[in-house]
Amino acid sequence: MKTIYNVCCRRIALASALGVLALPALAQDLVYTPINPSFGGNSLNSSHLLSIANAQRDATARDADDGSGNGDGTGGGGETPGVSDADLFVRQLEGRLLSALAGQVTSAIFGDTPQDSGIVTFGTTTVSFDRSIDSIRLVIADSLDGTVTEIIVPQLVTGGS
Repeated sequence: MKTIYNVCCRRIALASALGVLALPALAQDLVYTPINPSFGGNSLNSSHLLSIANAQRDATARDADDGSGNGDGTGGGGETPGVSDADLFVRQLEGRLLSALAGQVTSAIFGDTPQDSGIVTFGTTTVSFDRSIDSIRLVIADSLDGTVTEIIVPQLVTGGS
């Protein structure tokens, strides 16, 4: 009984394989359709492609500014005229200190013992935060130049307890 079953299964598998191989192959030619309307593409793509190109051009222009304020477009690679090693060190130190400040604020809001509100001061910069049920409001104020930035971060509100 077992051998007859195995023989039948093998015949069915062989017939299925031959049936699949006997089907005609269907294919069609690959046709390239350009996207850019300048090369024969859809004319409705022109405004989208133009806005992408403008955004890339603006980003490249900002990247080319080396931060020295002269806008010479040197890209900041290698030696930058007018920027000494001491200036670079001060920038890096300020960046690290501001990163540590951001870590303290994040820890106060989301850490092991999160607070509902608080104020963190660093030099002339004051960061205050208030937590509500559905969002966290951050206010960053610089007393030196009077700029105030407000950031509202939504919180995940779950229905269960």
